[in-house]
Amino acid sequence: MKKIKISYLLMLVATVLLSSCLGDLDVTPIDPNDATSNNVFKDEAAYKEALAKIYASYAISGQDGGGGGNPDIAGIDENFGNYLRQYWGLQQLSTDEAIIAWDDATIKNFHWQTWAPNDVFIAALYSRIFYTVTIANEFIRNVDVALEGATGTFEADLQAYKAEARFLRAFSYWHAIDMFGNVPFITEENLPGAFFPERIARADLFTYIESELLDMEASLPAAGANEYARADRGAAWMLLAKLYLNAEVYTGTDRNTDALTYINQVIGATYSLETTYENVFRADNNLSNEIIFPLAFDGTNTQQYGGMTFLLHASNGGGMPLNGIDGGWGGIRAIQDLPAKFGLSASDFASDSEFTTADSRGMFFFDPSSWTWDISNVGAFTEGVGVTKFKNISSDGSPAPNAHPTFVSTDFPVFRLGDAYLMYAEAVLRGGSGGDAATALGYVNDLRERAYGDASGNITSGELTLDFILEERGRELYWEGHRRTDLVRFGQFTDGSYVWEWKGNVQAGTATDSYRDLYPIPSNDLNANPNLVQNDGYPQ
Repeated sequence: MKKIKISYLLMLVATVLLSSCLGDLDVTPIDPNDATSNNVFKDEAAYKEALAKIYASYAISGQDGGGGGNPDIAGIDENFGNYLRQYWGLQQLSTDEAIIAWDDATIKNFHWQTWAPNDVFIAALYSRIFYTVTIANEFIRNVDVALEGATGTFEADLQAYKAEARFLRAFSYWHAIDMFGNVPFITEENLPGAFFPERIARADLFTYIESELLDMEASLPAAGANEYARADRGAAWMLLAKLYLNAEVYTGTDRNTDALTYINQVIGATYSLETTYENVFRADNNLSNEIIFPLAFDGTNTQQYGGMTFLLHASNGGGMPLNGIDGGWGGIRAIQDLPAKFGLSASDFASDSEFTTADSRGMFFFDPSSWTWDISNVGAFTEGVGVTKFKNISSDGSPAPNAHPTFVSTDFPVFRLGDAYLMYAEAVLRGGSGGDAATALGYVNDLRERAYGDASGNITSGELTLDFILEERGRELYWEGHRRTDLVRFGQFTDGSYVWEWKGNVQAGTATDSYRDLYPIPSNDLNANPNLVQNDGYPQ
């Protein structure tokens, strides 16, 4: 649940010099007279409100809340263009964990892996990434001006706010390097005006993100010491660890030893595993000490038809339990490959349509009287398997905090300790120094003991392999926005040996071209900026 109050009337003056296939993307206030640097930063308190706007850019997409009428970006539907909604879609729908029934534009192309450079969903996320980068740049510029005359507590606050804004900018640039590779590059040094942003190579962007995180780390509050849902050193360590774990994909160089350095710092900090796995994904998950960095939502104060409202409503229908929402939209569900990771088949649901396996992490719905296990029609929501992992109710079964029948109070766990445990094991198996196999096995079995309630699901040292880790990440982290990145890192997203239902637009699944490990630069931005080059494999 959200504890940071977001000022919806704030809009920073900013311009992103790129365009998208959803229309020209000049990111400016809807009414320039409503918000300029002169009246946005009118007093000391306004800087915290402006920082809150950067955080809010991941959760909501407009100035007023409620999902309509005053979007951040002209030309993109406020709800469709939500950052988390599009990030989740590109990270999950393209994998073995989710498929969607809707016919919205090209949405089915993601699971089929047949997208093109003019795809509206790709352009929407790309736009959101650079919108967040741009408002972070503008905020940093204004803080730098204010620091020239600031003293005492105000000066200390500004330094801390600046570090948080730099973290959020690095976080969005991580999404850019992971999903798009070589992208436009702008910082606070690029003043708004008419120019074409330079293209930065993927390896150089890696170095920039790394240097930013290392430089700002000490300026962030200690791990666990900031207000809930704000970045601290734990979040910076986790982002560094993610960057290093994927470094071979991004730069061609193994950095698993560096990954272990920061994973160890995360694990040694104040975080602890939630006793009950399911509670990490309920509406009072703001109380969980496992979550390192969330995107915060609140049914009263963070109202948007994207974000977690989208995730809970779109994954519900066909007789599924409502779990604190007022109705399902019948869109996203799992394919059989996901419950198969838990040893489930259709026959397991013969007497119980909502099924939790001995491994309590597997939370699925399948009614054999009205649902079909095999998907012959991707457009039929009840072909596939329902997922009940996220719930808009509290851990004791009571209504969500600040409950609303439509809008959701469940926070999205971006980084959590359970992920760090699996990252530790993977980095050790990949040869990183600074960890050992016995500790790795212990961390994995800690997760499995929580899942099974005892040691019955524990594995042996001989079973701890990279193949196991990929499967275990699917069991522990499904639907949390990691899967595409994981499959790319393990060489199984496109042309690897692993296929799943409807991969490659074939029901039995087939390999696809490896160039799809990266999404294309959106056509309109490529056409508008002569400094950009399309990613290999896509039409120029």
